[in-house]
Amino acid sequence: MSEVYTLAVPVCSALLIKKSRFIGCVQPVHDRSEAQAIVSALRAEHPGAAHVCWALLAGGQSAAVDDGEPSGTAGRPMLDVLRHQGLEGALATVVRYYGGVKLGAGGLVRAYTDCVAQALKSAEKIPRIAQTVLACTVPYAQEGLLRREIERAGAQLLRVQHGSTVCFEVRLRTAQAVDWQAEIGELTQGRVVWS
Repeated sequence: MSEVYTLAVPVCSALLIKKSRFIGCVQPVHDRSEAQAIVSALRAEHPGAAHVCWALLAGGQSAAVDDGEPSGTAGRPMLDVLRHQGLEGALATVVRYYGGVKLGAGGLVRAYTDCVAQALKSAEKIPRIAQTVLACTVPYAQEGLLRREIERAGAQLLRVQHGSTVCFEVRLRTAQAVDWQAEIGELTQGRVVWS
């Protein structure tokens, strides 16, 4: 499996093609609702723009939106650029101010592709590491041990709930989850219950 990346921070670019101004931006996002909020903010920020096209790669929530441009000339080419760069959890947007000269289907595809590619040239890509959330319960006597092991593993403690036992919710790298669970089982002498 090839390595998957996301973006460290938003990066923007601008192109002027036959009097049309294209303002492109690529940025990290978690999901479709976050992407839609960003697109809505762009529409409000650029009320005179003819189009606000966007492409999203976020697992099963991916999208390609032409926003009034001829079908397949904006969103899909932008999405292809994101895919070609091996990105996940990334949003590409392009705001177009129409300059009065028609670009044709091929010209639009090139313009939207170039605008996103230009932004990506200076974008910092960072590896996206798969994470897993685990939940377990342990007796009170094992709480300190489990807290130390969570810290030692570099895991993130999401939640602790005290009842008749101590319930933990932890996030850690998917690649280390199975081995870590087995190790915790040994250290607690089988007193951990995974849910």
